[in-house]
Amino acid sequence: MGVLNVTPDSFSDGGRGLDETLALARSWGDDAALVDVGGESTRPYATPVAVDEELARVLPVVAALAGGYAVSIDTYKAEVARAALCAGAVVVNDVSGGLLDPALLDVVARAGAYVILGHMRGMPTTMNDLANYDEVVTDVRDELGARIAAARAAGVAMDKILVDPGIGFSKRAEHNLALLARLGELRLLGCPIVVGVSRKRFLAEVGGAAPTHEREETTAAANAIAVWNGADVIRVHDVPRQARALRVARALRLSR
Repeated sequence: MGVLNVTPDSFSDGGRGLDETLALARSWGDDAALVDVGGESTRPYATPVAVDEELARVLPVVAALAGGYAVSIDTYKAEVARAALCAGAVVVNDVSGGLLDPALLDVVARAGAYVILGHMRGMPTTMNDLANYDEVVTDVRDELGARIAAARAAGVAMDKILVDPGIGFSKRAEHNLALLARLGELRLLGCPIVVGVSRKRFLAEVGGAAPTHEREETTAAANAIAVWNGADVIRVHDVPRQARALRVARALRLSR
């Protein structure tokens, strides 16, 4: 799952023009099974973006790529999800799992689309203050279970739901590590698992301080462990390099 940020303030790779953004996605070829288009940064303390601005950022990209690529829209807003699905997106990737805008789940259900339910507490501006757990893996599993129930109640089919433990969202480094190490416990939810660790700050905390763009080796290590422990979809920025690492990880997993 290739990350395609169309924001000026992404923690990793924002600020590209439309032509450069489209060229990047097209350069990935078959290495990216899914192109994830996002128009609002959800890094810690990011400022929310108005719906009109988010639509102006993402719709030209979604429309240009849909048809030739499987496109997901990275948003927690129902209005943005609806417009992106009409423009050709087939997946809605909501970091809040439908908590921030419950109408998003109705939009997904009506469209018959896939949804990725992410785990996050609060908003990007408050989530770091909410990283308090009795037992992080159990708590995340239970809270994702509640989001699955909400999606099902809205009419989303079970086979259209994926879950994401929300690495880095309302979590400290020790929480992220525990979730990656015990990822298989989320299998009890009955949904495919999406993991996004790419270039995140905790990798520098545990692997040695490094600027964002120098975290590909630590990203690959964490991704390989995620695949070994049961991840089905891996969300990455550097698609070609991570795809090569993931092919090795997948081969090892299948050889068990």
